[in-house]
Amino acid sequence: MRAILTGSALAAIALVATPALADTLVEIDQERVSEAAPMPTFAVDAGWPRLPENMILGQAPGLSVDRDDNIWVLNRPNSLGFSDTGADNGQSIACCSAPPHVLQFDREGNLLRSWGGTELAPGTSTMEGEGEDQQEVGDEQWPANVHGLYVDDDLNVWIGGNGGGDHVVLNFTADGEYIRQIGTRQQTGGNLSEKYLGNPADIHFDGESVLVADGYINKRIVEFGAENLNFEHLWGAYGTEPGGGTREGEFDQSQANSTGDGGANPESESFGDIVHCVVRGPDDTIYVCDRRNNRLQLFRETDDGVEFLQDIVIAEGTGGTRSASDVAFSPDGSYVYVADMMNGRVWILLRETHEIIGHFGRNGRYPGQFIWLHSVDVDSDGNVYTTEVSTGRRVQRFVMTGMTE
Repeated sequence: MRAILTGSALAAIALVATPALADTLVEIDQERVSEAAPMPTFAVDAGWPRLPENMILGQAPGLSVDRDDNIWVLNRPNSLGFSDTGADNGQSIACCSAPPHVLQFDREGNLLRSWGGTELAPGTSTMEGEGEDQQEVGDEQWPANVHGLYVDDDLNVWIGGNGGGDHVVLNFTADGEYIRQIGTRQQTGGNLSEKYLGNPADIHFDGESVLVADGYINKRIVEFGAENLNFEHLWGAYGTEPGGGTREGEFDQSQANSTGDGGANPESESFGDIVHCVVRGPDDTIYVCDRRNNRLQLFRETDDGVEFLQDIVIAEGTGGTRSASDVAFSPDGSYVYVADMMNGRVWILLRETHEIIGHFGRNGRYPGQFIWLHSVDVDSDGNVYTTEVSTGRRVQRFVMTGMTE
């Protein structure tokens, strides 16, 4: 059953929305595929966010909605080219300028804070040599290519990275003051290391421990204590010792859609070569995005570590960049939203059974569509936010409009 938002539904929203919001809501592709439960429905707010004049977004590899329903976006200014940032390089008499790495928006889309860059983290480095022989020399700790963002209940910000030597998770205050870090850039130690990381993709902190999806070089989840960041636990697929080896050399974007791994295997005994998210859910659960195997793995935290619960296959048979990229939950915990990078969809699952009941979005560049859909999160009213990387380079807000009957 196809459930496209109708003009009458948009009109109903307009009765309760502000005039500005009603003017910018756009219908989207959405489909209900199961009658097991009602499905949340959405319209995209084409006027969100309200970027400052001359600002243009780069790739957005991280997203987090904080306790106050402010929306934090991780941005890659280094992904913008000379024609994007002509106002910065003097090549344009008009637009645009690159933003900092970390952006905080309120729910109306107004920019509240922005910061980022090498000067905020310890160490300094220089690049020596030319062309393919160029190498970084020094101890700079800010990631060369940021990846993964989490804002905890104290409004502290956690950032990872998947660029050359980015084997570090950094922790900052809301205003960008450095607090501490896990790992050290340019140092990695494999899947069993208790000290070093390997291109961490995602972070989750609940006040008791930090979980890291250590997933672009390594293939594991690793847990550190909250107070002193001491190592506590690590695991691979099915909660066992991490297997499958590590990536040889540095990660580059061409490997994101490579078939060199033989294709997705939702029954693999090890995680694939991009462990893309780690998200704590209701009832002490942990969801892990094994993106290159088109699956989520579901665990439950126990006193002794974790217990494996089930595989959740997302769009089996998907190739390219594969499917399961990120996970979020409805405010009441009834629904799971899964960002699907290759298929350009947000899948909607009933959390009780993890049955897929519908989806919204499609590949494309218009409002409500996606190119390299990367991250997803939800505010306290059930509105969904997404970010895109590669040539997508945007953040979108999907306003919850109701439920199917």
